[in-house]
Amino acid sequence: MANRIDTTFTHLREQNRKAFVAYVAGGDPDFDRSLEILHTLSDAGADIIELGIPFSDPMADGIVNQLAADRALKSGMSSHRIIDLIKAFRKTHDTPLVLFTYLNPVYAYGFEAFHNDAAEAGADGILLLDLPPSQAAVNPEFLHGKALHHIHLIAPTTPPARRQSLAESSQGFIYALSRTGVTGAHSAPSESIATQVAEIREITKTPICVGFGITTPEQAAQVAGYADGVIVGSAIVRKIQENANDPNVAQKLREFVTPLIEATHAV
Repeated sequence: MANRIDTTFTHLREQNRKAFVAYVAGGDPDFDRSLEILHTLSDAGADIIELGIPFSDPMADGIVNQLAADRALKSGMSSHRIIDLIKAFRKTHDTPLVLFTYLNPVYAYGFEAFHNDAAEAGADGILLLDLPPSQAAVNPEFLHGKALHHIHLIAPTTPPARRQSLAESSQGFIYALSRTGVTGAHSAPSESIATQVAEIREITKTPICVGFGITTPEQAAQVAGYADGVIVGSAIVRKIQENANDPNVAQKLREFVTPLIEATHAV
């Protein structure tokens, strides 16, 4: 069976469209409404959903995503509950899911067991923020996580040799950071990101999606003009935060993301 991420990008290329990738923290603000949010993002046209696994020490995240993880943890979310959330989503929806996480929760679960359980539940990829691929390659315990596509990050400061290594070993898509720093800390994508995408494209055929700092339809359309996909995370999480106590949080989120998705697909 083909990976849903690969199938999605194949279909998008055939339609000459770009991917809209949405990030949310799994279990934010609670399990039931998180599931409703996943349904809403899929129904609104999101092509891929990144599902954050709540972690108590998310050092690469800005305050918006840190607070989302905290809300999810307080609502009772765990790595095992994330598996339950994926299973519940897969009962009705086929949108690709990429797990966005730190190594600690996966390692505590059992590296191979987590990959197998997540894939069996219906996940398609994983982005391990603090596990460099070069380190994984020399640790036998990390060689048994082949059940999911491993997504790699490439930053503006990534040296050329390392950038080539990451690009050549990439699966699914490459997450190109438009800026350095933590998530949610910037108001707009870097002006140099188009050049960065072009340089990566010279060394790989893997789709390149750009994230960090995209908050408006205009920015989404701009990035979609040179990348294969647009990633929106903190702006979506912030909207959930603003409506965390509203029973209609999913509908409020749909009103926010629809113009972003339409702008991405219109390019």
